[in-house]
Amino acid sequence: MENPVAEIPHIIHLLTQTPPSTQRATIERYFTADASFTHPFCRTGSFNGSRWLIWNVYRWYKIMSPRIDIAVDSVAYDAQALRLYVSLHQVFRIWAIPGMRAPVQLVTVLQLVAAPKSRAHAPRYLIAAQNDLYQVDEFVKFFSLLRVVWLLVLGWQFVATGLCVLGAGLLSPVSWVEENVVGGNRERGVREVVLGGGGEWVGKERRVTNGGEEGVDGVGVGAEGGE
Repeated sequence: MENPVAEIPHIIHLLTQTPPSTQRATIERYFTADASFTHPFCRTGSFNGSRWLIWNVYRWYKIMSPRIDIAVDSVAYDAQALRLYVSLHQVFRIWAIPGMRAPVQLVTVLQLVAAPKSRAHAPRYLIAAQNDLYQVDEFVKFFSLLRVVWLLVLGWQFVATGLCVLGAGLLSPVSWVEENVVGGNRERGVREVVLGGGGEWVGKERRVTNGGEEGVDGVGVGAEGGE
């Protein structure tokens, strides 16, 4: 790839919506020989020749669901880390289970590396690792007939939110300690709190008092010279 953001949607379509020979050619062209693939249900690891396992994963993917509807929603590129973040949605169907239809959303994280012998002024990039990230309520759709498991997960997520609210209320003294003793990520002693020192948060800056004077970000203003 010379332009990862522009090219990756087409590459994803080649990997998911083409015959096995095209899938293999695409993987051999755009993945490193030791590329890794990570998914909630499988992983290949990284070693010389692991690219062959990725091809087999994609082959099985198409065997289970010969027709896949997929679309890329957005692409973000961290040029410094050589990392692509691809948000997409797909509809997965298993031909052997009539009526089985799993519309899922995911984010695929692709780690890139510069291709060998690529030109400095026009570098080419290969995929060294693919990591498919699903929310729990998304990946359970793959094996949830009539969405029973999905409904259970969704219900549990709402219950867990209620437990968070209950726990935050019951353990509010801990929040008081964090606010008045710990002070974010900066530890404060009990004596400092009792005597009123240590300052307070003002916007995104910490205003610290020292003998009646004030400073910002933990630096007090000196008693003499106003420095």
